Amino acid sequence: MYSTQLNLSLRVTQKQILTPGLVQMVTVLALNKLELKDMINQEMVENPILEELGEQELEAPSVEEIAAAEDHRAEVGDREGLEPNGQDPFEEIDFGSFFQDYLDPGYRSPTAEVIEKPSFENFLSSPTTLTDHLLWQLSLTVAPAPIAQAAESIIGNLNEDGFLMAGIEEVAEIGQHQRADVEAALKLVQDFDPPGVAARDLRECLLVQLRGIRMDRSCAGQIVSEHLHLLQNKQYKELARLLNRSQADVELAVDLIRRLDPRPGQRYNKAEPRLVEPDVYFHKVGEYRCGLCGDTHVYEISLNEDDVPQLRLNSGYRHLLDRTVSAKEVRNYIKERYNSAIQLIKNIEQRKQTILKVCHSIMMRQQDFLDLGLDLLKPMMIKEVAEEVGVHPSTVSRAVANKYAHTPQGVHELRFFFSEAVNGPMGGGTSLLTLKRKVKRMIEEEDPAHPLTDEQIARILQSQGIQVTRRTVAKYREDMRIPSTHQRRVKT
Repeated sequence: MYSTQLNLSLRVTQKQILTPGLVQMVTVLALNKLELKDMINQEMVENPILEELGEQELEAPSVEEIAAAEDHRAEVGDREGLEPNGQDPFEEIDFGSFFQDYLDPGYRSPTAEVIEKPSFENFLSSPTTLTDHLLWQLSLTVAPAPIAQAAESIIGNLNEDGFLMAGIEEVAEIGQHQRADVEAALKLVQDFDPPGVAARDLRECLLVQLRGIRMDRSCAGQIVSEHLHLLQNKQYKELARLLNRSQADVELAVDLIRRLDPRPGQRYNKAEPRLVEPDVYFHKVGEYRCGLCGDTHVYEISLNEDDVPQLRLNSGYRHLLDRTVSAKEVRNYIKERYNSAIQLIKNIEQRKQTILKVCHSIMMRQQDFLDLGLDLLKPMMIKEVAEEVGVHPSTVSRAVANKYAHTPQGVHELRFFFSEAVNGPMGGGTSLLTLKRKVKRMIEEEDPAHPLTDEQIARILQSQGIQVTRRTVAKYREDMRIPSTHQRRVKT
């Protein structure tokens, strides 16, 4: 005998729900001007309720005017399309829920700000990657199946520079290949374009390129094969002595080596050039009273809206909401399209207000930079600006993402203005970017025969009140791809 017992229990749970409207809100905020223009054009294609203001119309009606006009139509009881009971079906659309509070750029829904929103996918065609290029060549190569499969495993283990990050044994074990097949596959892939790809270290990379031009047994080949460390340290006289060559022969060989590519994969992994158009302008206009804070400033901030379609609602579809005119499916579709159009207009205006308020905070903190240049860029954190604007830090991150500002000091990405502070009595007001510029300038002005060490640079900075260690200086130098002291020394 089996018995079934039913129990009733209550459970309180919290669920985070991201509505389509919130998804669109964070998506629109993250768009730059060019992306926003593309999105609006796509929305106008998909939504017949949206239309662009014509050039003959001098001013676009504001969002408040749209809402007021619709309220007025409901109040006067326009007889067109009225229900039998005298009620306007257009009132079924809840305009108030869309327009309430949104003009305040500090307004944020708790749900919208707590949840980490999904990132926006960039609608750009993907360029050919190194992997794509190598697999295409492999598809055109006649090779036994085991070798071709091993070649695919090798291609899958290349880093962005085109170097093989796994050993022969590791590739064979992971891909379940025979070692001989992996070795044959490695030779096959190393013959592909770009020359030097699939090498296991810099020496092999350069030798593969020299072998391709039949110079691997030349003076250049000897230097790379046996004395690469001397080449890196620019010890040319020592090279000439060890190779029993003249100084001129060594210099010619070094010149050939310099023409080789130490990172062959980078040509296929470089970021594609982007068309940059400023989203915001910082104008120096003299003293004026700011509409956001009421204070007097000398810089005015404006959003670049050139060529961005200005939207309005097309009321021509309104009569389709009448039950005596349209079927229920048509009425529901038109209502949904009106709601969608209003939501988009709201989110575009919210984007504008949020970006302006964030840029106003940037302007207040970075006026010395705007006046005098990069050396006076002050440290500034996203969290600080978010607290000042009254939004979540993730909102500020989206507001500055992929957007550029035209300033008296040139065009800069908005993220450029955010940088942590450096430690020390004088370092608290120094941004990390400014400190790196100081290190770079010291190295550029050093004596090439006696270059500064990381320790010496750290002491100079400490004497200026900026507390940094030798290891910190070395890290900044490596971030800027500046060679070490030994490699920078020029021997006469």
